[in-house]
Amino acid sequence: MSNYHIKHLEEYFQVYRKSVDNPESFWEEIAEEHFMWRKKWNSVLNWDFTKPAVSWFEGAQLNITENCIDRHLHTRGDKTAILFEPNDPKEEATHISYKELYKRVNKFANVLKAQGISKGDRVCIYLPMIPELAIALLACARIGAIHSVVFAGFSATALATRINDSDCKMVITSDGSYRGAKTIDLKSIVDEGLENCSCVKTVLVAKRINSSINMKEGRDHWLQPLLDDASAECAPEIMNAEDPLFILYTSGSTGMPKGMVHTTGGYMVYTAYTFKNVFQYKEDDVYWCTADIGWITGHSYIVYGPLANGATTVMSEGVPNYPDWGRFWEIVEKHKITQFYTAPTAIRALAKENLSYVETYDLSSLKVLGTVGEPINEEAWHWYNDNIGKKKSPIVDTWWQTETGGIMITPIPFSTPTKPTYATLPFIGIQPALMDENGQEIQGNQVDGRLCIKFPWPSMARTIWGNHQRYKETYFSAFENMYFTGDGALRDEVGYYRITGRVDDVIIVSGHNLGTAPIEDAINEHPAVAESAIVGFPHDIKGNALYGYVILKETGESRDPNNVRKEINQIITEHIGPIAKLDKIQFTSGLPKTRSGKIMRRILRKIASNETENLGDTSTLLNPDVVQEIMDNVL
Repeated sequence: MSNYHIKHLEEYFQVYRKSVDNPESFWEEIAEEHFMWRKKWNSVLNWDFTKPAVSWFEGAQLNITENCIDRHLHTRGDKTAILFEPNDPKEEATHISYKELYKRVNKFANVLKAQGISKGDRVCIYLPMIPELAIALLACARIGAIHSVVFAGFSATALATRINDSDCKMVITSDGSYRGAKTIDLKSIVDEGLENCSCVKTVLVAKRINSSINMKEGRDHWLQPLLDDASAECAPEIMNAEDPLFILYTSGSTGMPKGMVHTTGGYMVYTAYTFKNVFQYKEDDVYWCTADIGWITGHSYIVYGPLANGATTVMSEGVPNYPDWGRFWEIVEKHKITQFYTAPTAIRALAKENLSYVETYDLSSLKVLGTVGEPINEEAWHWYNDNIGKKKSPIVDTWWQTETGGIMITPIPFSTPTKPTYATLPFIGIQPALMDENGQEIQGNQVDGRLCIKFPWPSMARTIWGNHQRYKETYFSAFENMYFTGDGALRDEVGYYRITGRVDDVIIVSGHNLGTAPIEDAINEHPAVAESAIVGFPHDIKGNALYGYVILKETGESRDPNNVRKEINQIITEHIGPIAKLDKIQFTSGLPKTRSGKIMRRILRKIASNETENLGDTSTLLNPDVVQEIMDNVL
């Protein structure tokens, strides 16, 4: 049992060594002792990174919802499983017990079946952060349908792309959503997206804002009446450990978003085990992750990881600044939150406000603080440590990805000494490597390189939906027999890791991974635009913001540059969503290119960041003069 709950540093090193020396027996023990299986596995692990092919607990059978719900009914039936905190503090919070969750998931699962959804079908979920979102995931998993959650801030075009890529038969949405003082008309976004989706037969609509919406005859159904009529008993579909559980899209550095496929058994084991240890969860704790379930953080650490441990997990619908900047801390006091997991962007925004917003509330219940989405900068780390944790609640600066399924490098609270800006040590079973440009592993400490993982872990994505070749090229071709994360990292003198950022054309803005290519494609659709290049530049709240260099076509009519800027951001909003809008747009006559026509983004990044002392040798460029022109007109 000791391996399941690590309590001090020496124990971490012992368990880590065991997990690396004999991974199969280590994960077998964890899986056997802490989960419910319908049939045991024939083999713990088979893998070959050259294909790449990985399978964990092959031959085992289970249903993840039995592990997240049914097995807790006798011991924790009346305990709150999901605590829903609405956008408006005047609306009461909802406590959904494990017994109640069991009924609601079963009813929803029966509705899905009655609407023709069966094992292996894909269901797109486009919902705000309301209980129906978590329940919809679990209902899909109950019957073996594959859920594909699309963050409800994406545009109709982005939604349609994801629905078509995975050939979803159904969309689950709501009439609208609340976001601070605003309401958002989600249903009309879905209607617009579905004009280009012939695969969708059914749309289920939850009521949230009670707006009048168009319901398409034969396709659209209000969810609640169907739930009211459904039975509260639904036998779980027995799944193989390697059956897909969900698809979740992540931005690629080029073109189409990538539908990462996560399977059932290994994902369950790893998310549950990381949740227990990274947050040091104990029976009566109240855990709150502020992420949206539309991202992997919400899947792994709002829904599956916490519920597999029988935890109380908080789902909050609102935003940090509504009705004022004290909203997070009001929730912490009200529900006596013990673990609080949020993004550096939110911390930086909160840190800019008056401390009275924090000091008004009693935060003494907090035991562990966490950050996710991007590396946390030192200033934000200290503000969080001093004012929220009062220097007694360790900060777990967690590094992981949509592709990894679970936390990979992190401190373990009360065990690992923390160090600002460092994700510290690899989690149990994770074998990182730093690689140089020549594909050689860099040994020793005080080094930096490209971060790879050299051995499989249970929750890793198995493929990209419908495109295994792209999966291989993206993650397994840069370095032989290694998973390449796309991130750079450095290792300090004691072996702690610090993530230094993406090494490809992905920019992390407010914790969202945004590929530059899809944004450039959208901009280039503007009739006045000839070409564009996007780079990131430092931003004190978002971490990075987007800077666009745009070449306009030689048009006869004169255009107001400010109007063109507005129109460009409008196109980006329509194609991708408001999260991808550009903070700065500079018009230029050309872009610095190599003789083979490749845009030198490194130079553009330095100019946008005001780091022009050392641009390197620009004389070999096709058009070296353009660099000076861009520098003279930088915004």
